[in-house]
Amino acid sequence: APAIWAKMGISKAAFLFLFLLSSGKMRGDILDGYSRTDGVWILTRNKQFYETNNEKECADKCEAERNFTCRAFLFTRKKLQCLTLAENAKMTVTFASTDTVLYEKIIYLMQCKRGIGTDYRGTEAKTQRGIPCQKWAEKIPHKPKYTPEKHPNAGLEENYCRNPDADENGPWCYTTDPAMRFDYCAIPECEDQCMQCNGEDYRGEVSRTESGLECQHWDVQEPHMHGFILKHYPEKDLKMNYCRNPDGELRPWCFTTNPNKRWEYCNIPRCTTPPPVSGLDSQCLSGRGEDYRGRIAITESGNACQHWNTQFPHKHGWIPDRYPCKGLDENYCRNPDGEKKPWCYTTNSNIRWEYCAIPPCDRTEQGIAGVPVQAPLTEECYRGKGESYRGTASVTASGRKCQAWSSMFPHKHIKTPDRFPDADLRENYCRNPDGDSSPWCFTTDPNTIWEYCNLKRCDDHTQEPASNASPGMMEQNIGWTTPTTSGNIGEPLVCQEKNRFVQYGVIPWGLDCTQPSKTGFVQIPGFVSWIKNSLNYVIIHRNPQ
Repeated sequence: APAIWAKMGISKAAFLFLFLLSSGKMRGDILDGYSRTDGVWILTRNKQFYETNNEKECADKCEAERNFTCRAFLFTRKKLQCLTLAENAKMTVTFASTDTVLYEKIIYLMQCKRGIGTDYRGTEAKTQRGIPCQKWAEKIPHKPKYTPEKHPNAGLEENYCRNPDADENGPWCYTTDPAMRFDYCAIPECEDQCMQCNGEDYRGEVSRTESGLECQHWDVQEPHMHGFILKHYPEKDLKMNYCRNPDGELRPWCFTTNPNKRWEYCNIPRCTTPPPVSGLDSQCLSGRGEDYRGRIAITESGNACQHWNTQFPHKHGWIPDRYPCKGLDENYCRNPDGEKKPWCYTTNSNIRWEYCAIPPCDRTEQGIAGVPVQAPLTEECYRGKGESYRGTASVTASGRKCQAWSSMFPHKHIKTPDRFPDADLRENYCRNPDGDSSPWCFTTDPNTIWEYCNLKRCDDHTQEPASNASPGMMEQNIGWTTPTTSGNIGEPLVCQEKNRFVQYGVIPWGLDCTQPSKTGFVQIPGFVSWIKNSLNYVIIHRNPQ
């Protein structure tokens, strides 16, 4: 029997669990089928309230729910209140709630299939060719044989891929294409303790680094402070001290319990099954276009795209071999970093990158996941230091694309939306959260940490973007540029010590010991107050690889 389960893609641990469950040895352990998260509340429209004495009674209510498909339940310890839910954390918004425990059915959290996938209950809703699925309850464009009424236990909800007829090729769906009645879906096999692509979807339980160091728990700040907290990244499964890849690194990693080693990669084996193919041969734009795999290779202004596997005329870190599932083929427009839409580096040495004009799949589509696109602000200039600037500029003075504030790739930083809630750090728009001389952003160039943005003052019709080489500031070209001497003006000496930056003191311009971070340099007018506020301040972040 174990050999048969192994062929079906089920691990030994999963086999043991199913064996014990079927033999009756685990009957009564109803919570074993749920994933528990403390201190979380989720927003859902479909729910039912019950009075229960404990979590197991609440789980019984979820199993017996007939008003909707119960995917999770909330239990409040003080009020002993039970809420059965139609949605889980993958489908809606989460909030912090001290007295609440969230239990989610594991089967609805799994985005992979076991065997032929008859028990698959994930939310994939397009075929292997990228065609959206038809809802199981609808009769247009195809009249279905398999419906929720005829097969109530097959999970035929919405337009999610399912396998109600035990098709040996796995989950499928009726398509929205009148010329194609049905098609199979690209659902990956469940393989515990292995990873696909860069391991961004890895949900295994390895908790030691490749050198054998124990991982630090994600919900603690000792010995290393960080911003990767479960409530800020609910979809990244930052539980316990398991290795994860929440920021688009090359592979899963973790902070370590060694005070002298901030973080390290984990040794996660690659899965034997090939990665799922998404958006195959698609020539249109859906959402942000992260799954776009078409062959358009020209930007909106007509510039030809630079090949992803070359470093000329623009150096970059998006190397195809490092990111095998981002579709970085030839010089085709892609969106590997969650931008607004597909883009590419250009062959024009004066223009680093530009968006591409990709025709939308649905011209009525507005925004992402039903959220309307916010109209850009008309005022694309800044007043004073630009701390109130709320425009949508996202390009630096040298033409580099801005990195999203919520992203830690390619540069790790502490200027995150949760730390600066009043700074409007949306998307990758230029902002001034720290009172600098003008709006700026971290760049998507691995060799340049940050730059001022290509903006003008509202009271000045002459565009004069701030220079990063002015006294008190320097261009952050890691490994390429060193500070230039500017009279007797001094600068803070910021040096890299292992995987963190430490401010040691003030030195004359021209001395260089490290790759300085954004907050390591200030302009002379604010130098005195800066020294007072920054004394013994240590800038800690993971060093970009």
